Amino acid sequence: MTAFPRLRSVWEPYSPSSLLDICIKYCLENQHIICYIVSENEPYTCSLRHGISLQLGICERMLHVFREDMHQTIDDTVLHLFKDPIRTRLRKVDFHDSKITDVGLEIVLRHNVVELGISNCSGLTERSLEIINNAGSSILSLCIGTSVQIFHSMLSFLDLSLTDTSEETETHTYILKTPNLRKLILRGLEVPNEYNFFSTLLKPLKMLTHLDLSSCVPVKDLSYLKKLEYLTSLVLYNVPQLEEFITTLCQLKKLRHLDISQSGEQHNLYDDPNQILRKIVDSLPELTSLDISGTNLAGTGVQERLSPDESSSGLSTVCVPLSDIPGLRKRSNNPLEFLGLFGTLHEACFRHHIPAKRISGDANEEQILTAAQVYYDRPEYLQKVLNDLFNIFRYGSCSNPRLALDVVLIAMKRYISEKSIQIAGSASLFYIVKGEEKPNFSINIKRNIVRTLLDAMCKHRSDKTMLRNSCLTLIHFTFPQDVIFEYERLVDILLYIVSQDDRDEFVQQVSIYLLNSLACQVDGDQKRLVGDRGAIQIMLQIIENRLNRVVCDEVLETAWSTMWNITDETPVNCERFLDGRGMELFLKCLQTFPLKAELLRNMMGLLGNVAEVKSLRPRLMTEEYLQVFSTLLDSKSDGIEVSYNAAGILSHIASDGVEAWNESSITILQREDVLKAMIKAIERWDLSSTRRINYRSFEPILRLLHIDHTPEAQHWAVWALANLTKVYPEKYCLLLKSEGGIELLEKLLHKPGVYLRIKELARMVIQQCRSFKESGQIEEISEEES
Repeated sequence: MTAFPRLRSVWEPYSPSSLLDICIKYCLENQHIICYIVSENEPYTCSLRHGISLQLGICERMLHVFREDMHQTIDDTVLHLFKDPIRTRLRKVDFHDSKITDVGLEIVLRHNVVELGISNCSGLTERSLEIINNAGSSILSLCIGTSVQIFHSMLSFLDLSLTDTSEETETHTYILKTPNLRKLILRGLEVPNEYNFFSTLLKPLKMLTHLDLSSCVPVKDLSYLKKLEYLTSLVLYNVPQLEEFITTLCQLKKLRHLDISQSGEQHNLYDDPNQILRKIVDSLPELTSLDISGTNLAGTGVQERLSPDESSSGLSTVCVPLSDIPGLRKRSNNPLEFLGLFGTLHEACFRHHIPAKRISGDANEEQILTAAQVYYDRPEYLQKVLNDLFNIFRYGSCSNPRLALDVVLIAMKRYISEKSIQIAGSASLFYIVKGEEKPNFSINIKRNIVRTLLDAMCKHRSDKTMLRNSCLTLIHFTFPQDVIFEYERLVDILLYIVSQDDRDEFVQQVSIYLLNSLACQVDGDQKRLVGDRGAIQIMLQIIENRLNRVVCDEVLETAWSTMWNITDETPVNCERFLDGRGMELFLKCLQTFPLKAELLRNMMGLLGNVAEVKSLRPRLMTEEYLQVFSTLLDSKSDGIEVSYNAAGILSHIASDGVEAWNESSITILQREDVLKAMIKAIERWDLSSTRRINYRSFEPILRLLHIDHTPEAQHWAVWALANLTKVYPEKYCLLLKSEGGIELLEKLLHKPGVYLRIKELARMVIQQCRSFKESGQIEEISEEES
């Protein structure tokens, strides 16, 4: 029915994308497949290749995929693909909120378009009206919506003769030359008061069945509507002073849907509301849908009773209460399909006896979700509806979270610039995402939610409430899997949040946690991207800020953890750390917070990554730094982690040989003494120690197995492998096998000069991997053993 436009549900595309959509998306992303492209830097330079024709369904689907699946804004460049109406076909197109201009519209209207939507297309000018009129004979449905600027020239030069109501003038005058038009939507058009513009507009459109003049002013006369003999749906939302036109409206006998709702208080009061509503209902026998939201037409709520002669049988002597809305009492036995009561005076939607099957209001969840569906194109209503929906989630439970998700996403996408809608919508999303429907989210649904939140965050990045809502919602997704498709944009907005000194500290804490989660399990290219966006510099600023305030909190610890993650096997980020005075801040943190185990572990993990980069190791070879690393060999902080990382750093430094040590002008610390202390620490560790470390590759460790001149470095490497394959065989036996580690260990067993303990540990690794293989979880491992 008219009051319930069919809104696309995110739950519909629950299965994988169709082959057609996949092919269309590929062709749109690689236009050279179907188009000749003269220049990629200029518009209107691509044309369909010779011999290619696109059917009607494919052309319209291309526009749908481009907007809905690829999340791109339609503009003239895309429409240029359809400039040949012989080889391409368009019939039903909706360009709301797009960037098309008169040029693109002209291309589209070369086709025999029957349905056209151009609401909120700011690029269209008065010329578009001429283009529409030139193709107007085929158009059956026209949604101009808020693109009322196409009428500006007509308003400027409108002649008074257009208000002539004579039959002779009427046959020669038009604003829209669309004689077969069935549906017209026009919103927010303000015209000069001296002209009866709307009468002139509508008189020639005699085939209209649906008319929407929401917020159009001034509507001086509605008598011309009587000539629209096929009219079944009329929307006069926010049209002022309707009380004087009630008699006219009551003559539209074929109306099935009537909307006379209001959002402003100045126009919503009727002098005799019960009588007027009764007159409307009694006069329109086919009425099934009525919206009186925001008015007083529902009366005060005093029940009316039928007198005996008014009862259905004419014999009843008992007056039975039929309706809590006096003007609707005669519909008690024939209830309306829909009744709009949102924001009516005297809280009409809370009454018990309402003769309607579906009601928009705020009395309960059903009414609120109904209102959200009906008023998706009215932001002033929608914001209130979303606030009511949030209160349902906050103070109770929502019985229909699927529909709630649909209406929230539609509202947020449609009104991205409306901050109040974004805040209210994101607040409800928080409860939906962590609710019982979460296990049923498909990939498409997750992407839809994440992209909607990111759009809102980027648009309203200065609003703390918006960012808080979004971050708290995102935290319920699996990182990075659920968000990897928007990796760059999410990195950008999270870095922006954490870089703001005046930001809500809780939001900053959640944001840096999300950023760290993003960086934790991604490849080198994505780690470099995070560094390219300035992550290292921002983390160092956060650390310096905390040091100045002498605060060691979760933000400080996570800042070091984030740098630990994004420097992993990413030399350029390691260099950025050193260039940003990272070592100076390391020493200050060590001195200021010496007992913070988590902080120390994160810092040493980061320096372990730096030490793996050969070109950067000379910058670590100072007396001060080496003294710190040597001292930390004896640390029992966080189990073995700090001591383990200190030994790893020293192993990599020592792997450069005696010459590098001597060239660094280190005089107090002797290389041999440091290496002995390192072996002593290693042998103190328990091989069964559980670890708080995650290796994506053993390549840096395996490199140390080749360092024959410094067996101490080999010792640390094989101990690390022995520990990890013993405690986590399901992960690290497979990783070691895939990277050729077994072969390297076997070669190590045959090398002269390798001392006994190293060989014992190497055999242990091989045996642990063999045992794991024998359990049926790993491919064959060589039996060779010395």
